[in-house]
Amino acid sequence: MCSSLVNFCFPQLPFLQRMSLSHMENMPLSHSGPQGAQRPSWKQWLLYSTTIILLLLCSFSTLIYTLLPLKTANEPCVAKFGPLPSKWQMASPEPSCVNKTADWRLKILQNGLYLIYGQVAPNTAYKGRAPFEVLLRRNGDTIQALTNSTTVQNIGGAYEFHAGDAIDLIFNEEHQVLKNNTYLGIFLLANPQFIS
Repeated sequence: MCSSLVNFCFPQLPFLQRMSLSHMENMPLSHSGPQGAQRPSWKQWLLYSTTIILLLLCSFSTLIYTLLPLKTANEPCVAKFGPLPSKWQMASPEPSCVNKTADWRLKILQNGLYLIYGQVAPNTAYKGRAPFEVLLRRNGDTIQALTNSTTVQNIGGAYEFHAGDAIDLIFNEEHQVLKNNTYLGIFLLANPQFIS
């Protein structure tokens, strides 16, 4: 009697029960998001985590570098070689930070942060077989290389040097460069003061 009363009062109930059950049968067992979306693979997670770690390391090193106390150089220490026929020109007769050892070559006498600046003018009339290459080196190791022989290029940047370092500008072939329009200069920016 109870079931007939329910069917009489709610004639659509069996249909609703069947519909909700059929709806439940079609539901996935796990909720995976929108249809067609895939979970990131372990390779993607590795890439994401590596990128985040590298960004954090770069941010941390930048923070340390900016907090590192630097003392501005007391005396101006500037040296410039070229353009030819000019030779080494020093800010003072006895520089406290660099010593000229040869054309296009200096020896660092004092630890510090230095700005190297220069210009290289290629000789576009050069017809030799040697490929164009100009190297800025520290202790024989290349810190910057120029290989474009079609345009005047700037060379240099800010570098930390230590007493005893040798800095030089090397040409692959002497006649590849117009030395009357090429020069190299160095300027002591600051001395690092490490806290002990």
